[in-house]
Amino acid sequence: MKKWTLMFFAFYLMFLPSAIAAEKHKVAIVIDDFGNNMKGTEQMLSLPIPLTIAVMPFLPSTKADAKAAHQKGYEVIIHMPMEPIRGKRSWLGPNAITTDLSDEEIRKRVELAVADVPHAVGMNNHMGSKVTADERVMRIILSVCKKHGLFYLDSKTNSKSVAGKVAKELNVPVIENHLFFDDIYTSAHITKQAILLLSRVKEKPVTIAIGHVGPPGEITSSVIRSSMPALKEHAQFVFLSQLVQQRSLLPFH
Repeated sequence: MKKWTLMFFAFYLMFLPSAIAAEKHKVAIVIDDFGNNMKGTEQMLSLPIPLTIAVMPFLPSTKADAKAAHQKGYEVIIHMPMEPIRGKRSWLGPNAITTDLSDEEIRKRVELAVADVPHAVGMNNHMGSKVTADERVMRIILSVCKKHGLFYLDSKTNSKSVAGKVAKELNVPVIENHLFFDDIYTSAHITKQAILLLSRVKEKPVTIAIGHVGPPGEITSSVIRSSMPALKEHAQFVFLSQLVQQRSLLPFH
């Protein structure tokens, strides 16, 4: 009897670390706006954690950034430019999705974006506060995602977004952002958001946070790097696709 007890105890110890790891809260960090040789690109692509890299299509370094991220072991998604309620259309870049486009043109532009970003496994919206609240447009975008086996991350630039509702109707895997690091481009704000992120990962099983390359890129990458040790005490860094796979098992809110 003692022999079997010892064997069971040894078996338990062997799998205890993985069991503890499985119970850890999850945090996925997404970095938007790759594809245009933006400031902070090199710093982001040197962070030693799983990152999901959102690459804008049709820009000068779209393919180079997507390939570099993939080669470094990061995950790539398409950062699809979509019309905002406020803001200049010139901020969106080429082939953006706008609500005045026909069904055929929207489908064509999304298909072109999928073809333009190598190694992509999902999609999220660049800006898009107007588009993500438009059921007609989102239905077309998400039907293309379904066709290509892509999940969709709703960046939640509009609290009235219908992306989640339509994705569920179409049976497209969908998840939602919880926090932006750098919606204001100051070190004080980005640091404050990192503190909020740490507070959330202590309480919530799942957290998704979005940062950016570009004007805040170097600050955001530095804040993420300095926050990593504290975050790792309470959560496991994962790719978005890992959260998609576990979506039915985890409470996201």
